[in-house]
Order: sequence, then structure tokens, then C-alpha cells
Amino acid sequence: MIDVTDRHCRFFHRLLAPHARLYTEMITTGALQHGDVARHLDFDPSEHPVALQLGGSEPAALAAAARLGQQWGFDEINLNCGCPSERVQKGAFGACLMAEPELVADCIKAMQDVVDVPVTVKHRLGLDYDESYGFVRDFVGKLYDTGCRVFIVHARNAVLKGLTPKDNREIPPLRYDVAAQLKRDFPDAVMVLNGGLANADQALRAGEGFEGVMLGRAAWHTPRVLSEVSAQLWPQTILPTDAQVVDAMVGYTSRQVARGVPLRGMLRPMLGLVNQQVGARTWRRLLSDSARLRANDPAVLYEAWQALRPPMRRDG
Repeated sequence: MIDVTDRHCRFFHRLLAPHARLYTEMITTGALQHGDVARHLDFDPSEHPVALQLGGSEPAALAAAARLGQQWGFDEINLNCGCPSERVQKGAFGACLMAEPELVADCIKAMQDVVDVPVTVKHRLGLDYDESYGFVRDFVGKLYDTGCRVFIVHARNAVLKGLTPKDNREIPPLRYDVAAQLKRDFPDAVMVLNGGLANADQALRAGEGFEGVMLGRAAWHTPRVLSEVSAQLWPQTILPTDAQVVDAMVGYTSRQVARGVPLRGMLRPMLGLVNQQVGARTWRRLLSDSARLRANDPAVLYEAWQALRPPMRRDG
């Protein structure tokens, strides 16, 4: 998710889900060609396995970006063919690429030629209001023929004109049955279900028959959903308590602040950690307080944590 799943968010999510595969926000080829590569590609070793998600439509530029991704240590290179935002459309990539399967196949092959890690695709079920199964089947089939074997299926269409990105996450109907048909038609491909998965039970139930589920907004708004899924998939794994997560994040943010990284962006992913607990509003208020954030002191995390647990009253 653009401007959301940065390296600080992923470090936090790794604490909550020790075995999940993490994905970067979509990073454009232009950002890597002309921007600060280290800012975009640096990550903490604890994030493994972690995939680099790219946005682009030029085979040579994507190949160069994929090569950089492998050099920086990413475990997977993922091409985004699902983002419907107008900004992405102007760059002629994202969901609009589904209308050009031959070009996408060329992009995949160009990346495969220069890296050893898997090259994968995230896509929608269709474009605008065309819900014909043949469209997505042929799109996946064209990429399957290149040797691509991992498809992350957002089980909605992308409406390119007239809907905002938020609308595109809510208005086009979810069609998990169509995603399931893709899995039946490409049985040896790894199919990961995405879209509308709001809680652990729903995700695991909808994901039956698939190799995995991808959580996006749910993991941002209610981060502990990652732990709830992890507890069911890996019951032997000991998950950290909230207090242990706070300790780990104080250590992490302290190291980052020492390197000159502002505290504000590192705390944003944590705002939903204690949702539905008594004092959650106070937690969010303290971690969003501009004066405290300007001080750039990670101890604000301990202050917010203590505010959740007021001292016990004594009788007499």
C-alpha cells in the first residue's frame, strides 16, 4: 500500500506475524531510477521473507529495478497490475496493464532474465464493468506461459474511470468464486486471495483452497489481525504480548532516531495496536500528539503504554 507499508510498518508487522510474507508499498521504476534508492529499498533483516512490489510498464526499466531489488536482498519481485488510482493510470501501469497482457508478459520475462528470485504478479479480476471470466483467465494464462507461478488475486474488478481508489476497494463486488475458478484452472500455480478480508476468521474461511491470503487495510487498521491469523496457521509459534511489542518498537525507533529518522512516521502503524482495549483513544492521542512527536523521543511509547494501565486505587 503506497505510503503505508514502508520499512517501519513492516518491522512492526513482522513482530505481530513472525512467518508472514511482507510486501513493500508499490515503488515505481522512476523512483528507483531518479530517486533515493536506499530510502526506498533499505529494510531490516528481520523482515525476511519480504517482497519488493514494483510499479511500471517498461520492460527494461522493470528489469533494472528488479535487479536492484535482488541486490538489496528481497526474496521476491512483484509486479503490481491491480492499483486503480488515477496517478498510477497516468503512468500507464497498475490495473490498466491488465488490458495489455502481451506487454505484461514482456515485463515479466525481462525481470525473470535478470534475477534468480521469483517474479510474481498482483492483479484484479477485470477492468471496469466487464466481468467475463475469459478476460482474467487469458491474462493469467499469458503470464503463466512465461513461467510466472505466483498470482495474488484481488477478487474485484478495477473501475478505471469514475471511482476513487477507496471506492474501488468497496464498490466493485467481491467474486471469490471467480478467484477459486482460476485456482482450479491453474492448479500448480500459487494463488493468494486478496480483497475484502476484514478479520482472521473471514480470511481463513475465504482462503480455503488457496495457498495464502493477503491482508492490506485490515492489517493497518487492526494490526493484531496478523497475530490472529498467525496463531491459527502456526499454533506452535509464541507471539509477543503488546508489552513486548512496545519494548521492541522502542528499541527499533531509538536506533532509527539516532540515524536521523523522524519518529512520527514510525509510530503511525502502531496507532491501531490496542484497538478495542480500554484506553485505546488515549493511546492514539498520545502517539499523534504533535508536541511529543517534535521532541522525537521514543519514550512517548512507554508514556502511552502506561496511560493504558492507570495505577490501582487503594482503599482507605
